[in-house]
Amino acid sequence: MITKGKVVSLAYRLTNDQGEELDRSDKADPFSYLHGSNQIIPGLESAVEKMNIGDKKQVTVSAKEGYGEHDPKLKFSLDRSNFPKDAELEVGMQFEANLSDEEDDGRVFTIEAIKGDKVDVNGNHPLSGMTLHFDVELLSVRDATKDEIQHNHAHGENGHDH
Repeated sequence: MITKGKVVSLAYRLTNDQGEELDRSDKADPFSYLHGSNQIIPGLESAVEKMNIGDKKQVTVSAKEGYGEHDPKLKFSLDRSNFPKDAELEVGMQFEANLSDEEDDGRVFTIEAIKGDKVDVNGNHPLSGMTLHFDVELLSVRDATKDEIQHNHAHGENGHDH
């Protein structure tokens, strides 16, 4: 049974509404995560909870239960002076920043355009606003080790590498 504190290993294929493959993980290189530690999107985590080892399932996850709705307030321009003078900025580059002084874990922003002294950034996850389609196979479930629970994520077969 899949519950909080279990390490779950999956093979999956992720597609968008147009059927384009966005990501995959197969049996030879499965995706493993610590269940209940916010490592995967809520809609997929709740669907996996009901599966047994060997089960295959198609799961559709709404934007709300995935990476959230697209927020236009997270797209804006910054002055180049907000970045370190020696930073070599490029379109597609990502950086982490806090939106406020309040407790904010930071958000990853992607540089979308550089126009003179203006840098257009986007703090939305690339998959925000999308309905996601997963073909999932549950490969294994095991108890997490003390280290995995302490570090709040699954480790590989040979322990952690951080």
